[in-house]
Amino acid sequence: MPRGLFGDDALPLYERTAAQLLEDLRAAAARPGDRLPSERALVERYSVSRVTLRAALAQLEARGIVRPSSSRGWFVAELGLLPEATMTSGAVAPQVQGFADYAQANGLTTAGKVLSATVRPATVSEAEQLRIAPGADLFDLHRLRFLDGLLVVLEHNRLPLAVCPALAETDFTTASLYATLRAADPPQLPRVADYSVEARHPTPREIELFEIGETMPMLVATQLTSNQESRPIELTVQVYRGDRYRFRASITNQD
Repeated sequence: MPRGLFGDDALPLYERTAAQLLEDLRAAAARPGDRLPSERALVERYSVSRVTLRAALAQLEARGIVRPSSSRGWFVAELGLLPEATMTSGAVAPQVQGFADYAQANGLTTAGKVLSATVRPATVSEAEQLRIAPGADLFDLHRLRFLDGLLVVLEHNRLPLAVCPALAETDFTTASLYATLRAADPPQLPRVADYSVEARHPTPREIELFEIGETMPMLVATQLTSNQESRPIELTVQVYRGDRYRFRASITNQD
C-alpha cells in the first residue's frame, strides 16, 4: 500500500535506518570514497537485523548515495545527490509501504490466513503488466489479513517468481511479503506504485469470508508496484470492508 495511506509517520524500519545512516554520514562530513563501518558495526549501531540493514543500504545504493565493493564493504558515492532539507526532516523519498510495515510502525498485531499459494504460468495480460514472458513462472498468493484480530483485507498478490525464488517456499501466514522481497538477492525494494481504488458491492465469496451482508460496500484497490530499477515486481488486488478502510492522498500542483 502507498506510504501515507494510513499516516505519513508510518515508515518501515529499513527506511528509517537508511535516513538515519545518511544523516550520520552528513554529520560526520563523509566524502565520496570514504568507507562505511562494517555491516556488523552498523547492525549494532542501529539495533536492527542484518536483513534490515542490507535493505537500507540497497535503498541508498539505488539512490546513488553509497556503493558496494565485493571484497571491501560499502563506500560513500555522492552525498550531494540528496537535498539537505530532506535529511533535516529525517524523511526519505515517497515509498510504497506494506501491510506489515504499517502495522509494525503503529504497534498493531498482524495475522494472516493463506487461502492459496501456488506457482503457475503468467497469463498474457499479467505478462504484459509485469513485463515478463507469457507463461513465465508467477507466484500467486491469496490471503486474508488481520489487524489486532479484525479481518481488514482480502489480498491477491502476483509476482514474477524470478525476482525472488524464495516466495514459493515462504509461509505467508506469518511472513511479510515486502520483508521477503527486501531480503532477496539482490534486494527488491518496492519503490513506485500505480494505485487505483473503486467501490462496489461484495461478491458472494466476500460476503462469506468477511461475514457481512450484501449491502456492505467494498473498496477494491489495484496496485502495480515497481522496484528500485523501475521494474514491475508485484500486481496486487486488495478488497477492503468499506467501514475499515480510508484512502488519503495529497494532491499537488507542480506548475
